[in-house]
Amino acid sequence: MLALRLLLAFALPLISALKFDIQAHPGHESASKERCIRNFAGNGQLVVVTATVSGSRGDGQTLNMHIKDAINNDYHRPRDVVGENRYAFTSHADSPFDICFENIITGHTNVGAPYRTVELDVDVGADAKDWTSIQADEKLKPIEASLKRISEVAKEIVDEMNYLKEREMMLRDTNESTNTRVMYFGIGTMGMLVALGVWQIVYLRAYFRSKHLI
Repeated sequence: MLALRLLLAFALPLISALKFDIQAHPGHESASKERCIRNFAGNGQLVVVTATVSGSRGDGQTLNMHIKDAINNDYHRPRDVVGENRYAFTSHADSPFDICFENIITGHTNVGAPYRTVELDVDVGADAKDWTSIQADEKLKPIEASLKRISEVAKEIVDEMNYLKEREMMLRDTNESTNTRVMYFGIGTMGMLVALGVWQIVYLRAYFRSKHLI
């Protein structure tokens, strides 16, 4: 696992960004036409989102972005995004976050089915840092900068493993607590059924005696 992550640390810069088209729609449509990309960041991790959007302002389309996490933290909400844009934020919690795009028709366009092309690149943690600037500021050699980056990637792996371990412990405790509650519920249900059966026997016996049937 560690070797794989370290390999990815060198390979990721060579991987092209996610690229997709998003159709424009009238803004009065009731159904949301957002397209969201989801990623995960740990508490306190730096995240850098780079979005390169085709088109130009005033071409009849307005592409809006919304960067938020699963616990209702809003990080950025830029409007009318065109060209290359970079947004950085620090995650407030261990939570997935969504990068949502919505393209709205705001004027006349010569295209029958207008759309914008979005090229998205998301860097989290050590990958989000500007290692060229760090190397220059700290006067590091290229190998020293690479080792420092690998060290931070390894630390993130350890933190992620610890987080997964804590989650596993929480889920195990929840599972054991649920099993205990189900067991007590089952015992209580059996006790109630036994008590109801005894009461029915006593009641019917008293009823039949009152009618002189036994």
